[in-house]
Amino acid sequence: MKLFKIEAGTFQVDGGAAFGVVPKRVWQKRYPCNDENFCRFTMRCLLIDTGQKRILIDTGCGDKQLDYLKYYDFEDVVAFENELNKLGYSCADITDVIYTHLHFDHCGGSTYFNSDKTKIELTFPNATHYVGEAQWNNFLKPNLREGDSYFKENMMPIYDAGKLKLITENQNICSEVELRLFGGHTVGQLVTYIQYGGKTVVYVGDVIPISACLPIAWISAYDTYPITAMAEKSELLNEAVEKQQILVFEHDAHTECCTVKEIYGKFRVDETFLLNKINVEN
Repeated sequence: MKLFKIEAGTFQVDGGAAFGVVPKRVWQKRYPCNDENFCRFTMRCLLIDTGQKRILIDTGCGDKQLDYLKYYDFEDVVAFENELNKLGYSCADITDVIYTHLHFDHCGGSTYFNSDKTKIELTFPNATHYVGEAQWNNFLKPNLREGDSYFKENMMPIYDAGKLKLITENQNICSEVELRLFGGHTVGQLVTYIQYGGKTVVYVGDVIPISACLPIAWISAYDTYPITAMAEKSELLNEAVEKQQILVFEHDAHTECCTVKEIYGKFRVDETFLLNKINVEN
């Protein structure tokens, strides 16, 4: 098995929104911001090559809505064909796409406008696309908090092509890759557990968007169900400590991966490293 990160671009998030009720004088010691109080977040996607499957987790924002979303100051948004070519793959090689959830910064790269902008095409035409069923229903009929985060053109062409698979319970899509359902940030999130070289690598998505948010109470103002978000995070972190799992952060511009320790009931970063360090050790 091989693991590769694909940095799909970056964007700016208001620090107050990113850290919710945590005061700036506290959070800015753990995550930097600019003079306007904005924090730079990544859109770090993960490619898993099992030998039989080539699985991509999340697809960044894509370029279809960049003008509409200019408030977020997106930078370095990639074309997946180019990025996959650098790794020896093509978009047609991807067999499966897993979505943590369907907010625009996680699924926008799944479709694109053709050259004359008259039709939307699938970026990964041969892939099965996995979404939590509760998340899909929320996408179709969003609540007031999340309506502006969903764009029909990101996902409806996949549904229309018959390439969408809805997940209603925890399950493996192959022997090495398990999908588990989590709530909190939004309903029906998928967290991917990967068995790799005797280790468990966990792509945590927005259950824990950045390493600074490991403390249970450090949740963002974007989390639709705060109490659930804290409970689900606690469950994930307890297992991560017990089994020394490696967490991969989607949005952290400064920390790609870490293990976690618990000190007097509080979760903290243990060891940090780059994703390719995991590859070197296996």
